[in-house]
Amino acid sequence: MDDLQKEEPAESDITEFIDIAQQLEKELTAIVIGQELVVRELLLALLAGGHVLLEGVPGLGKTLLVRTLSDALSLKFARIQFTPDLMPADIVGTTIVSEQSDGSATGSKRVFSFQPGPIFANIVLADEINRATPKTQSALLEGMQERTVSVGDATRPLPKPFFVLATQNPLEMEGTYALPEAQLDRFLLKIMVRFPNASNLLQIIDSTVGIQTKRATQMASGEQLARLIDTAKAVPVATHLKEYAVRLLLATHPETAEAPEMVHSFVRYGASPRGLQAMIMTSKVRALLEGRFNVSLEDIQAVALPALRHRLILNFDGLAEGITAEEVIGEIIKEIEDE
Repeated sequence: MDDLQKEEPAESDITEFIDIAQQLEKELTAIVIGQELVVRELLLALLAGGHVLLEGVPGLGKTLLVRTLSDALSLKFARIQFTPDLMPADIVGTTIVSEQSDGSATGSKRVFSFQPGPIFANIVLADEINRATPKTQSALLEGMQERTVSVGDATRPLPKPFFVLATQNPLEMEGTYALPEAQLDRFLLKIMVRFPNASNLLQIIDSTVGIQTKRATQMASGEQLARLIDTAKAVPVATHLKEYAVRLLLATHPETAEAPEMVHSFVRYGASPRGLQAMIMTSKVRALLEGRFNVSLEDIQAVALPALRHRLILNFDGLAEGITAEEVIGEIIKEIEDE
């Protein structure tokens, strides 16, 4: 018999989760046209409590999607436009010296005060993150992992909930810097934003060039979002499905016996254990969105691509032959079977 987790979400929690999640999905897809899969994957990460990296060429609605999400959740929103001259202090904040009256003969004294940066928000949009230098990109690392920021000798907590939703342009575009592997690994999912089709483009014209443009209405609060995340964590996962996810992860490493020939030939480094955590957490959310109280094989296979694509590092042969992480992961899913 499958070894399931003992705690299961209450029926009322499941109902609340499905109602709010479906409303959110409907609201986002009504405003961000032609990106249904992107919206679904964004919700998977959000309801799993993780950060998201959105990649696509400019003009596809990445920034609109993040701003619409913050409106729908009524959370504090901050946008950081990454540029080559952006400094770490522009993100986390800085300590400044000011003068205050102290009633003495001199009349004032100098005091140090902290001016928080835009990272002190619930939803932080790191727009075009790969246009800044690696030093500035790394300023997000501590906040993304620890939910704290260290400036000087003080460590300050970030508000709860806290999500970083970063957008980046494809690396082949001029003026971009590849994100460090350590920072990439802290994004729960990497979501590819594709170009809309002709029908979607007509809808975009109708909804954006008229007199009125639609804005999102509030669907949930920060407190409700925290409850939804807790509900998703309680969804049970069978032991054989956990083992299947482990085999998928191990198959991304060329030195393991589970790795298919394509991995041996074209992959330099496989995914980290965070990739396994991402698959399990988001598969729980997907199960709930599909109206089920337990994770299925299809859930894990559906989330494997966005959970692992940014965690694979191809070798020289893979890069030279134009092999993509998506192709490698697709081959792994075909090769690895559930036992």
